[in-house]
Parts: sequence; C-alpha cells; structure tokens
Amino acid sequence: MTTHLPTAPATEFNFAQHLIRRNAARTDKVALIDDQGQLTYGELADQVRRMANALQQLGLKREERVLLLMHDSNDWIVSFLGALYAGVVPVALNTLLTAEDYAYMTQHSRAQAALVSQALLPTLQAGLGQVPHEIKHLVVSGPTGATQALSNEAPAQHNMATLLAQHAPQAQPVNTLGDEAAFWLYSSGSTGRPKGTVHTHANLYWTAELYAQPVLGLNENDVFFSAAKLFFAYGLGNGLSFPLSVGATVVLMAERPTPQAVFKRFTGQTPTLAGRKPTVFFGAPTGYGGMLAHADLPPKSDVALRLCSSAGEALPRDIGDRWTAHYGAEIIDGIGSTEMLHIFLSNRPGDVRYGTSGTPVAGYEVEIRGEDGLPVPPGADGAIDIGDLFIKGPSAALMYWNNREKSRDTFQGAWTKSGDKYTRDADGYYTYAGRNDDMLKVSGIYVSPFEVEATLVRHPAVLEAAVIGKTDTEGLTKTKAFIVLKAGQSLDEEGVKAFCKEHLAAYKYPRYIEFVDELPKTATGKIQRFKLRDLENQRSN
Repeated sequence: MTTHLPTAPATEFNFAQHLIRRNAARTDKVALIDDQGQLTYGELADQVRRMANALQQLGLKREERVLLLMHDSNDWIVSFLGALYAGVVPVALNTLLTAEDYAYMTQHSRAQAALVSQALLPTLQAGLGQVPHEIKHLVVSGPTGATQALSNEAPAQHNMATLLAQHAPQAQPVNTLGDEAAFWLYSSGSTGRPKGTVHTHANLYWTAELYAQPVLGLNENDVFFSAAKLFFAYGLGNGLSFPLSVGATVVLMAERPTPQAVFKRFTGQTPTLAGRKPTVFFGAPTGYGGMLAHADLPPKSDVALRLCSSAGEALPRDIGDRWTAHYGAEIIDGIGSTEMLHIFLSNRPGDVRYGTSGTPVAGYEVEIRGEDGLPVPPGADGAIDIGDLFIKGPSAALMYWNNREKSRDTFQGAWTKSGDKYTRDADGYYTYAGRNDDMLKVSGIYVSPFEVEATLVRHPAVLEAAVIGKTDTEGLTKTKAFIVLKAGQSLDEEGVKAFCKEHLAAYKYPRYIEFVDELPKTATGKIQRFKLRDLENQRSN
C-alpha cells in the first residue's frame, strides 16, 4: 500500500498566515475557549495581526527573540502566532521555573521583550534583577496598572489588551521562509542547563499534516483539551497547531492539570465551557493513572471523549486497558520529543497495542542502533534487540542555540538521536526500554526500568513506581524500586518481591524496596529517576 505524504510547504512560508488562510471561511466559529472567555476564528485572526503590528511598533525586528511566559490562555496563542506573523521568534518558557531559571534563559536567548501573565510577572522581574539583560518591554496579560514609561531602571510595561486595541491589524505577514527560525522551546535535561531548541515555521506544518490528521483522524468537529501545557512540544501540537490546522475548537486551562481540574473540563462544568465537552484529550501516563485512582472519576455518560492521546513516557498496558474499559475511548500512545516537535512513533486508532509505542508515523524513519553506532540487525523473526533510537523526519529542530557540542551529538546529519532505548518485536511494533541514562545492567544483562515499573503498577495496591540501579556492598548493580501505594492500601517488601517474581525474570525483580509518599516528576509528569539516583548516592556517601 502506497502512502501519500502531504505536499511540502512553499519556500516562503509563514505558519501564522497559513492558519489564518486555512480558517478564512470559519470566521464565526469558536476557535479558543480559556478560563476568561472565547475567541472565534475571525477574532483570533484579528488579534494575531494586531499583536504582530504592536510588536513591530515596539521596535522588535525580524528574528529577534521575545520571551513567552504565560499560563495557557487565548492570549498565549495570540502572542505566539502574532510573533510568528511579525517574523519575531517567541521563546516559550515553562511557567513552573524559578527566577534563576528565567535569568539564565533571558541572557541565553538575548530576548528584547517579554510577553507574560500577570501572575508570573513578579518571578520574571526577580529573574531580570539578577542579570544584565536586553529586555526593553514587558507586555502583560491580565489586569495591570497604567502603561509605564520606558526608563533606564526597568523595561516599560504594557497591558496586552490595551496594546492590541491601540494597533490596527497588520495586513500582511513578514515574508518568512519555511526553513527560517520561527520559535524556541527549552529542552529540559537531567543535568546541565536547559538547551534552546530552535524550530522552523515548516516544522509546525509537518507535525500537523503527518500526525494530527492521517494518524489521529482529528477534524473540525472535535473539541480539543490538553493537560500538557503549550510551552511543551507535545502541548504545542495538541493545543495549537493540531486543532487550528483542522478548524477545531480548543479548551485552554491555566491551572495545573489535577484530576479535579481535568474532570471539570471533561464534563463541561466551567463558566466559559457552559456544557461544551472535549471530544479529544491529550495527557501523559502519570495523569491517566492518577485520574483512574481518583474517587471522583466521572462516568462515561458524563463525558464526550471519543479519542485520547498519551506521550511523555510509555503508557503501561494496565492503565490503557482500564481507561478504555471505563470510557470506551482508546488511548493512542506514542513517543515524540522536543527535538522532533511531536510524535514520530505511534499506535493507531483501532490498532492499539498497549505497552508499545506502535510503529513509525508515515514521513518518519527510525533506526535502532547498537553501541557501535550501526543499526542492530533483526533476528530471524524480524525482532530487533535493545538499542539507541534514531529518527529521520522533516520536523527536526535546526540546532540547540549556542551549543555546538550538544547540537552535533543530537543532530547527526539527517538523523536525530533521541536518547531513548527501544526494542522492536517481530510484528514491527516498538517498545520503550528507558532513557539511555536510566538503563541498568544487571548480571551483565540490560534491564529496562520501565518494564519493572510496568509490572509493579499492575499490583492492585500500587499507584506509581520508579526503578533505579543501586550498587550493593560488593559493587554490583541491583534494581531498587520506589513505590507509592494507593490510598488506603497496604503492602510490604516481601509482597512486592513475590508479585514481581511471578511476572519477571529472576534477575529483573527489585532487590531493594522503598515505599514513598510521592515520586519526583517534571512538569509534564515524567518521573525524574536521576533525582532518585542522586538521593541514593548521597545516602551511600
């Protein structure tokens, strides 16, 4: 069967203009719904053009950077697309970071202005006070005082709504190129400073055209809702490029995606939703597990979900099975990365194999490589043993800004090194085996922490688990499990070991067990095993 890939965008291509043109016939349809109100596609196009004009009038020039530090909202999307329309490069920042983090990113990006939520302004200002910087203007989303005149002491402050009202819509976009730097996402690593990942206008197009429509089957009748925030690559596709590329409606939520907050949106019980319910939900494995364990999980009759998506970490089979049994909606699990912008390996609706990341998305190629850097040869049955996952596809980032060493290590010609370990079964389905720095070698054999964790969460008393390597008194590596129990449940070490011995090879089951109240995680819910390793190292020292 021949796969017909979408036509590549023109050499001269502006993604914001692309969305405006694609939705020109939907001017009265609701595009965005946040906690404060809604915007139709016509109103969105108008505000994007006004933002572009306002940024240029503030002195922002083509390819200059502007920080985008906002909670998910209509203003976030207006700001991002307005910057793209103006040829200005938005640098999307994680809203959960510290003033010190923002100080580093401000200097590293050499941003000339910042678009910021009122609630986040004090933290950003604290960061600006720590370092020399080039920011001349702060455009504040939310209620603020009067616009301040520019002084030598601080950037000028402008209320976003007032600023947009003061500027007419810019008729035409800056004539950007598809391969031109369009926006940055900071890639969080387990060690060292975050890396400024530079993406193009065309990359946004490719993720929507290769994944949103042909794989997920998303359409203009859908109502999108993403627990992953817009400042993440996964959330940016879910909440902006995917829905706006198909003319759908997006639900945006400023607060943390706690089970209670998500349930309110599932059931349409917020003032701005007024009964409108999401049909497509994008989450992460930890979030799905937390919702399934919550006493207030809504019944199927109270929601309108037809399809769910998961990324960030591999989805345990048990969670997928229980979610589908409850809601009748499959969770389409896949893997993507900040460097590739969205998902390149995925299950498909109607062809879900929980516990795997599925098969390559059309338009992408993947390879599993051994320690020698060469592709691992398949066995007689076609299966491929564990190795490093590399990807080739049109949505790869250009580079890490001002980081040649890391850029060379990750972006190797047409291929991108993922940093993940994978296997492939005889049917061609790929299974996550952990991050390169998470893999354990026990008795000379690789052990995937994810495999052990997926076994542990199958126990009815276990809510979450994380597995690391612990060096014993003889200097040998053994597995250690950190376990969070469900509320009201009890379990001891021997019970854990007995359960694992029934389901895992003898060398894999955890020799050490520690029960904890919670696990360290990133803002997207990924378990930070490196923090657990650091804890163990501190204890041993």
